[in-house]
Amino acid sequence: MRFAIGDTDFLLDGEPHRILSGAIHYFRVHPDLWADRIRKAKLMGLNTIETYVAWNAHAPQPGVFDLAGGLDLGRFLDLVAAEGMHAIVRPGPYICAEWTNGGLPYWLFADGTVGVRRNEPQFLAAVQRYLEQLAPVLVPRQIDQGGPIVLVQVENEYGAYGSDPAYLRALEQMHRDIGLTVPFTSVDQPMDTMLEDGSLPSLHKTGSFGSRSAQRLERLRRAQPTGPLMCSEFWDGWFDSWGEHHHTTSAAASASDLEDLLAAGGSVNIYMFHGGTNFGFTNGANDKGVYRPIATSYDYDAPLDEAGRPTPKFHAFRSVIARYAPVPPLPASMEPGGSGRLSGRVGGVGGVGLEARVAPASDIAVRLDRVASLRSLLPALTSWSTHDDPPTFDALGAASGFVLYRAEVDLPSGGVLTVGTEVRDRAIVSVDGTVVGVLEREHHDRAIALPPVSGTLELLVEDQGRVDYGPRIGEPKGLIGGVAVDGVTLARWIASPLGLDPLAPAAVDVLAAIEPTDGDVLAGPAFATGSFDLAETDDRFLCLDGFRKGVAWVNGFCLGRFWSRGPQHTLAVPGPVLRPGRNEVVVLELHAAASRTVCLRTEPDLGHTEA
Repeated sequence: MRFAIGDTDFLLDGEPHRILSGAIHYFRVHPDLWADRIRKAKLMGLNTIETYVAWNAHAPQPGVFDLAGGLDLGRFLDLVAAEGMHAIVRPGPYICAEWTNGGLPYWLFADGTVGVRRNEPQFLAAVQRYLEQLAPVLVPRQIDQGGPIVLVQVENEYGAYGSDPAYLRALEQMHRDIGLTVPFTSVDQPMDTMLEDGSLPSLHKTGSFGSRSAQRLERLRRAQPTGPLMCSEFWDGWFDSWGEHHHTTSAAASASDLEDLLAAGGSVNIYMFHGGTNFGFTNGANDKGVYRPIATSYDYDAPLDEAGRPTPKFHAFRSVIARYAPVPPLPASMEPGGSGRLSGRVGGVGGVGLEARVAPASDIAVRLDRVASLRSLLPALTSWSTHDDPPTFDALGAASGFVLYRAEVDLPSGGVLTVGTEVRDRAIVSVDGTVVGVLEREHHDRAIALPPVSGTLELLVEDQGRVDYGPRIGEPKGLIGGVAVDGVTLARWIASPLGLDPLAPAAVDVLAAIEPTDGDVLAGPAFATGSFDLAETDDRFLCLDGFRKGVAWVNGFCLGRFWSRGPQHTLAVPGPVLRPGRNEVVVLELHAAASRTVCLRTEPDLGHTEA
């Protein structure tokens, strides 16, 4: 089959074709659930699945390129093909996506000499290697080679960042050089000069917007007089940041905007069809004067919610699509009021059994009866190195998570500790094991009073998410600009990343050997763990009511960060992570908890909305 861009339409084997696509990021969904989410996209009436490719997920360290398990992009695309659907792939190299560092590997910028999203030789050389590593996955899965891929996007909303046609031409040529032959696209917001700045005449321009469809398409047509109109990011919701409300949009209003888009003859990629979750430490952040880390949930108020269940938006969009294209019949479980789960085997390639629930599940309370302080587990979590100044995360080879810094001090009268430039992003300050306070980037904190001490000063620094949008992409993490007390620089530090994702095996062994204790509260920083039994393994939601801030794991799988400031009050636990019989939950509480009981719930709680 052949796919091409005609004067007015996309052409599939020479015939006009409308793309009805939905975004599913394979790296935000457990791989055993890919088939289920793809099938449900087809049931809403979509004919295409779109995904970004997260370079930094595949290349966590220099010299590594991982295509296994949840990063098996080839398997994901094969599942799309097995449903008879097409695929749009957006390999970046920059993707934004509210994903840490916008998908760019931290190590690329560790020495400060590599350019970011520009025509700079070191950056382009790294992109070339990345694309060559992707080639065996993408090239044979193009539609003209019997695969599902019909479009490939070059860069991502570049017009909002810069205007460097030489950079875009170099990227385009790299994509061609690895053997990609399908049409190439660009995407930008149809406002100001973004469409012109972010594209080339050889790239088919598409728009990103979520409202005023007719107006946006008119601006897109002015920028590109011929060719099919496409909104390749139809924003049907929005992401959440810690400390804000849970974002929702009207299903009726979104459906009306979708109707306007399709009535104008446009093609669409619904962003997101299914958002998924920022598991582990993968969430991004924004900094437009105030740093705002993005929450763990990426539900996005999408047609398919974080647990893969259809929402009112699913049914509203399906009704609109049905006026322009055939839609498959829905199974009873997918009708409004149904369970939202598919019964039987889903997906022809690597499909998994997704049986309907036999009986209603119930919430399960889990007491965390084994407790160990973070300090007691440090030998199992750390690998110390010595430095004259506090090193960055990047210099230590830490992509994300936590780094512990230690220095010996002699302060008989106490003093004021200051960080030279910025704390990135949050530091718990302790002296001789006693917490004295917190420095938060979000509050622009740089100074804290220390009590009299002659002993060990510790700063436990958390990377809360690398900035994914704007000029601060690629910045280092840690204690930036050095540390001083009363104006005197502290020298001779030891530092270590903490082995938390995955949780270091030695730490798991220590936690397993701890004897249960009584008590209903928890003084952090500390780990607490407990067990629970399950008869069946549907998706669940871990509620940590009474806990303040930290990280949680179930059966060794890092669910991500929790924070009492919300908006979300639960963490998604994918069904495939659970097992019939005994399961283990581990919680790292950084401060204190009013309870040592967590709850496995059957329903999510994503927090209050603005309305």
